Order: sequence, then C-alpha cells, then structure tokens
Amino acid sequence: MTQIDTLETVDRPQADDLAAIAERFAQGCARTAQARDDDDSFVADNYKSAAEAGLLDAGVPSELGGGGADVRALADMLRRIAHGCSSTALALSMHSHQVAFPAWRWHHQQATRDKTEPLLKRVTAEKLVLLSSGGGDWIGGSGKAEPVEGGYRITARKMFVSGAPAGDLLMTSAVSPEDGGTILHFPCPMTAPEVSVLDTWHTLGMRGTGSHDVMIEGLFVPAEKIAVKRPQGQWHPVFFMLGTIAFPLIYAVYLGVAERARDLAVEIAARRPASALLRDRAGRMETALTSARLAHQHMVATCELNAPSAETVGQVMTGRRLVEENAIRTVELALELAGGAGFYRKAELERLFRDVQAARYHPLQKEIQAEYVGALALGHPVDRIY
Repeated sequence: MTQIDTLETVDRPQADDLAAIAERFAQGCARTAQARDDDDSFVADNYKSAAEAGLLDAGVPSELGGGGADVRALADMLRRIAHGCSSTALALSMHSHQVAFPAWRWHHQQATRDKTEPLLKRVTAEKLVLLSSGGGDWIGGSGKAEPVEGGYRITARKMFVSGAPAGDLLMTSAVSPEDGGTILHFPCPMTAPEVSVLDTWHTLGMRGTGSHDVMIEGLFVPAEKIAVKRPQGQWHPVFFMLGTIAFPLIYAVYLGVAERARDLAVEIAARRPASALLRDRAGRMETALTSARLAHQHMVATCELNAPSAETVGQVMTGRRLVEENAIRTVELALELAGGAGFYRKAELERLFRDVQAARYHPLQKEIQAEYVGALALGHPVDRIY
C-alpha cells in the first residue's frame, strides 16, 4: 500500500495568518447564513467580502502576487469558513481547488508554467472567480464539441456549478467525436452571450451555493484554448492530480459543518441536568468527529506526498468516504444530544443536518470508492472505475 467588480489592492494574507482572516470572514458570513437558506438565495455578498479579504487568491503562489497558501492551509481556511456558513465554504471550495490545482502544477511541474502562470496571475490581478462543473461530469464528460474550422463549437448543459452567479471562468469539458470520443478541457467565459445560468438550485441543503445549471449553446472555443485532450471514460494523469488535490479541500467543508454542529449541541446540552444518556450521546458524537478529523488529516497528508497517482486517489477517496460517513454521523448525534431544542430552526442544527447531507454526492461515491480501492488491493485495473 502506498503511504501516502474591481476591488482595491489589499495586504496579502500569508499562510500563517490565513486562519485568522478566515475566522473573521466566517463571523460575517454567519450573520446572513440563515437568511440565504430561508430564501434559496446565493451568498453573493460573501464573494465580494472574500475578494476584499484576499481569500480568492489565497492559493496563488506568493511569487505571483497571491497568498501562497498550500492545500493544508486552504483546507483549514475552508473548514473555518464552514463554521459560519456551510454554503459559502462549499462554493469557495470549488473555486479554491481550481486555483490549488494549477498552483500545484506551477510548483511541481515547471514545464507547465506557460499554461498555469497566466491564469494564476489573472486570479490575483482581476480577482477572478473560477467555477467547475459537478463531479458527475468529470471523467466520463458531457456535452458536445463539434470540430469546426479553427476550433470547436460547444453545446452543453453543466450541472452543479457552485458559485455560478459570481463566476468568471467555468473550467469544464465536452466530448469531441475524434478518435472514438475525446474529452476536451477548456475555460468557458461566463460573460459570453452563448452562456447562461439557469435557475435550478432549489435543494434540501447547501441552498446558498448557487450551484445552478449552466447552459452553453454554440460557444466557439479556439483550438489553442484547449488545455487538455484525453480519452473519454478513462482516468488520466490530470485527474490523478485533480482527485488528489481537490477533495481534501472540498471535504474540509463537511468537517467544518460537523464541528459547528458539535459545538452547538454541547452548548445546548450543557443547560440540561447531567446524565449517563447525555454522556453517551456526547461520547459517540466526539468519537465520530474524531474519526472525521483523522480521515481528513489522512487526505491532506496523502496530498502532501506530492506524487499524484492511482494510489493517492485511492487513499484520498477512502478518506473522503470516512469523512462523509463520520461528519454525517456527528451531526445526527448532535441532534440527539441537543434533544428537542435542536429541532427548532432557530437552533441552526437542522440547517447543518441538511447541509451535511451533500457530502454523499461528490465522487467517488461509496460504492465506486469501494470498487476502486478493492481493485487496487487485488491488482486489478482501475482506469475505468469512476
């Protein structure tokens, strides 16, 4: 087993004070979190505040004018933001991993700097918001890329585009008929007239993420803007990198949701008479939360090996499943510990219970994760398990 809106210039957040900035930002987010949940509205104001605080380019290398935060620091940032607003944290995780990925390549694959550096510089200079399409779109791909003179004509409907109302560039893909099915990766400008955001995000939880569908109708993408070409439906080195780097950031959010639920439940339970029942519920909740924390630490440590591969994806996805299960269990037990008082919407726990359910739906979902790591253990191929 492998061990594995233009804004004024602001002072750059260094990795060592990013936590304090995230804490202050989370406090501001908390003031409107319930309202955004109540009316199914996007956390737009929090994006403006994130840009002003230097959080959008926190992961850009300091040499390029960014905050220089690594995956560990970014995960800690997102975990803390989730204490204030789950939706803001999850939406920002989708932007943050799209920054962390080219930043990792800039540091560790210097031959790619001609491709990664211009984007990273734009994130800092323009406070760009990067978007990604939902996990179901990733290795299998979706949408049509029609070869035309000089490039491709794209028609696609992309689901679960978190942060869509604030986005500048959608980092996405479409399927070309070339070579029996080739996935083309490209940046899609959200301001293009061929691109529209559909009002589809009305959900059980994470209601403020603005994860609407994005419709692309006949967008021309020049051939030189195609960042990657790969076979359809197979793991590719780019996805070993993305799978290893992105998920410690995304699942930091669910850990943060669980931590917030734990703290609220303890506060409520402290008002009740001491009993063996309270201690049992609190103990099981603490155990589940510790399990989630340990699993997330494993995800981050695997990423820090800086050697993305099929094996690191297996380790990260195992951690992802354990964070999912134990974060959800922590919030369930927090509701039990709080008792009837936690059932009221004003207690916040019911919102956290709904929000944490989203942990179930990112890749690799548990059945696929089990097949993937089982195949690794048995020496079977994993190139089409996703």
